[in-house]
Amino acid sequence: MPDLKETICNEVSRRKTFAIISHPDAGKTTLTEKLLLYGGAIRLAGSVKSRKANKHAVSDWMEIEKQRGISVTSSVLQFTYNDYCINILDTPGHQDFSEDTYRTLVAADSAVMLIDGAKGVEAQTIKLFHVCKMRGIPIFTFVNKMDRASKDPFELMEEIENVLGIRSYPMNWPIGTEGDFKGVYNRSKAQIELFDGGNHGQSTVSSTIGSVNDKVFADLLGEHHYNKLCEEIELLNLAGDEFDKKKIMSGELTPIFFGSAMTNFGVQPFLEEFLNLAPKPGFKKSSIGDVDPESDKLTGFIFKIQANMNPTHRDRIAFLRICSGKFTKGMGVYHVQSKKEIRLAQPTQFMAQERTIVEEAYPGDIIGLFDPGIFNIGDTLSEGNSQLKFDGIPIFPAEHFARVTASDSMKRKQFQKGIMQLSEEGAIQTFKQIDIGIEALIIGAVGALQFEVLEYRLKYEYGVDIKIQHLPFKHARWIIGENIDPRKLNLTSSTMIVEDNEKHHVLLFENEWSIRWAEERNKDISLVDIATNF
Repeated sequence: MPDLKETICNEVSRRKTFAIISHPDAGKTTLTEKLLLYGGAIRLAGSVKSRKANKHAVSDWMEIEKQRGISVTSSVLQFTYNDYCINILDTPGHQDFSEDTYRTLVAADSAVMLIDGAKGVEAQTIKLFHVCKMRGIPIFTFVNKMDRASKDPFELMEEIENVLGIRSYPMNWPIGTEGDFKGVYNRSKAQIELFDGGNHGQSTVSSTIGSVNDKVFADLLGEHHYNKLCEEIELLNLAGDEFDKKKIMSGELTPIFFGSAMTNFGVQPFLEEFLNLAPKPGFKKSSIGDVDPESDKLTGFIFKIQANMNPTHRDRIAFLRICSGKFTKGMGVYHVQSKKEIRLAQPTQFMAQERTIVEEAYPGDIIGLFDPGIFNIGDTLSEGNSQLKFDGIPIFPAEHFARVTASDSMKRKQFQKGIMQLSEEGAIQTFKQIDIGIEALIIGAVGALQFEVLEYRLKYEYGVDIKIQHLPFKHARWIIGENIDPRKLNLTSSTMIVEDNEKHHVLLFENEWSIRWAEERNKDISLVDIATNF
């Protein structure tokens, strides 16, 4: 039998943990479903927005998600394919929930960037791409909806390079993008993969001479498409970037795959090539240096907390990304933030809201821990080293603010519990006006739609109706500096001084001009817009 070290090494080499990022409506949840379909995790792909048929994507579990046809929380999905153990972090596409996506990307080893072939690089994709770039993780691109009229592929490549600042290497090349999609040319295998819209599948035609110039392709495609394909492949070979795995791993080059998630076309070849190229779990930065995933001591960090995933049980789950060692059910670990030993008694893994008890897990895996209220986002769990602490997870600044109160003062206790729990899971940010009591509770959100979700969840999960008074602030800035009394700062009359949950002082501004005023007239402070552990 292999020893523990050998077992961990083998399991790490099997793991692929990645997030899917995209602009809303690019087809992200559909692609996730199709990957699960190939992995045998689900038997039938549902229709993502088919409310009449009452079918919903397996990764959209919250009731409001089903009604609105959008993802508002990150789901964690695990399945196996060709002996690989795959962890997909399916993230919200809607920009109003991007903070959840930013945090989730901290737990991913690579990212799949999904682009709508007709729309190209969109606003939310740019934001999420820059978070991936900041982390230096490999980015794989899947250009979706090729079964419809799409942009010229060279134009798409140029857009990716100019807008995102990353070079690209097409792994395959589309044939017929003007609404007359024939399929793709697989560059590494020198074969044409034909699109068959009727059967939602594909057939493959190999070249006997390993070249696009093989006349079997000419007979197959017709003269127009064949000549165009030859010209474009020649141009790519002459002027395009070369395939370079080192540059892919460092995030400098993105491999591009063309296909259609809705019709399944190109999804399986993409999955197989992705698993071949994507990195296994790597080293993680900590307060005592890089943590080796193949170490025999368990370490991990909490990157997400979700209350009431099962409304009948009113539970709270903390999501742990395992960074090293072997996890076994019931094991004891050190909770660095509380300085206490705790026992991990009820670990679960997920297929959206469906859960299974976990007996063991390895680096790269995401497990859910029952949380009695001891965990916060960014907490470190460690076996045998009380000094180890993983880097903090950034808090992105809210851009929308409102004063929120319970409609019924008799339900104040439920209101406070709901606000506290939703704040701890990162669904909202809470602030208090200094020198004023609980009535001065101010809620911050990255997107305006978060207030709608807040109202919905407080009503249906905690039984509380709320009043929302929107405030004019647009910017939050944390104050950095020694022994600073914010009451003595020279600020505009419209600037509000508040405290966050950690008692750090924060300034809320209505406009950029007010921020400049504060910075110019208070030389001893610095203002930051992304807070990590201070």
